[in-house]
Amino acid sequence: MYAVILTGGKQYRVSVDDEIFIEKLEGEAGQDVKFDQVLALSDDSGMVTGKDAAKANVAGTIVKQGKNKKIDIVQYKAKKGYRRKAGHRQPYTKVRITAINA
Repeated sequence: MYAVILTGGKQYRVSVDDEIFIEKLEGEAGQDVKFDQVLALSDDSGMVTGKDAAKANVAGTIVKQGKNKKIDIVQYKAKKGYRRKAGHRQPYTKVRITAINA
């Protein structure tokens, strides 16, 4: 069984015991979170979307808060001695999915 959830403006396909990196959520490690925006559910009987999927929710536990891998932007001009490096680290939350409640 899996579900498609919407959080932080992005969609994630999750199953029980998956660990996902999502946009930063409020809370500490070990705290439970609930995702109410379920877009689709799939199990052995088939796929459910729309209002039927919206009635479901997905439960998870925050594993850790942190920063994501750094993205580097490098500018370079040959023979001019010009080098510039800038970066960005997006805050994230690592969440372990514990249950899909349909």
